[in-house]
Amino acid sequence: MKFTVIKETILKQLQLVVGVVERRQTLPILSNVLIKLEANRLAITGTDLEVEVLSHSNLEGADYTAGETTVPARKFLDICRSLPDKAVINVECKNNRAVISSGRSKFTLSTMPSNEFPNVEQGPGDLTFDCTADQIKQLIDRTSFAMAHQDVRYYLNGMLWEVTSGQLRAVATDGHRLAMTTLQLPITREEKIQAILPRKGVVELSRLLSEEGGVEVMVGDNHIRIKGADFLFTSKLVDGAYPDYDRVLPKDGTLCITGEIDVLRQAFSRTAILSNEKYRGVRLAFSENLLMMSATNPEQEEAEEEVEVNYVGEPFEIGFNVNYILDVLSNLDGDTVSFTLSGANSSALLEGATDKDSVYVIMPMRL
Repeated sequence: MKFTVIKETILKQLQLVVGVVERRQTLPILSNVLIKLEANRLAITGTDLEVEVLSHSNLEGADYTAGETTVPARKFLDICRSLPDKAVINVECKNNRAVISSGRSKFTLSTMPSNEFPNVEQGPGDLTFDCTADQIKQLIDRTSFAMAHQDVRYYLNGMLWEVTSGQLRAVATDGHRLAMTTLQLPITREEKIQAILPRKGVVELSRLLSEEGGVEVMVGDNHIRIKGADFLFTSKLVDGAYPDYDRVLPKDGTLCITGEIDVLRQAFSRTAILSNEKYRGVRLAFSENLLMMSATNPEQEEAEEEVEVNYVGEPFEIGFNVNYILDVLSNLDGDTVSFTLSGANSSALLEGATDKDSVYVIMPMRL
């Protein structure tokens, strides 16, 4: 295999792919990326057996020889990154070695046979639909922060995608909070499809969707595949039953508070400074058109903030994890947010006043 490529072209491909390559691998070949050249199409693939990302580009000129091999991912990336801008990189593979040269620089990397490189299993798809990269990116950004991290309930360490006729919904929860965003799409589907994307797949997919353009989404029984203009993302799905999120959504809230997002976010941020570093609790005391928030810590330090809100009703107090509230306020569009509760010990339903596509639920804390 032999080809010549501009630094910026191959660097972009490697940066898309190398995120899925773990630094510590049980199989040595998983530290490598697969490089495949057919005609003038250069494809680079990385995988960790759960998530696979393929990036491709078309080479200019005629100085290339088709073939395939695998090279150490991080070393190859670091070499390409270290070369001058607009550098012309020559790659030639023979005798289990890859020689990378540019100007007066020359590097020789060990390679491994491409036939040992594993592929993520891909079965037939149950559903295929088109949308834009921005739509999927927004869906992920508005919900991914609520995913669990290393929870023994493994199905919570990911994100639920639920497809029904006319919409795609994403749900994430760690048992203490829940985030849900619904996207209206021209999907014709009689039966509901549920798929749980693993945490790493969600993170890598969000990174891939940094550019505008259309994508094709294919959902199968045990994997999901998303095809963009210059990448192909494949991820195994988490095998498990996701909790019935609809039961968590508060239905009978009679206490409704609305306020300005920016004002509340700044006040909560200041209050959080003196909250307990472990539990992050903040006490909210509501009275007519006024919110008093306070936080204390084991050093007996205290923070208090007063914020004007729209609330009419009996005074009450409730406690929440301040980080959970700040996460929601940072991901809402518009100027105002509404809190809906059914009592002083109930979970809170948060949503933007103008954006009803995203809803959030936060469980209360005892303070």
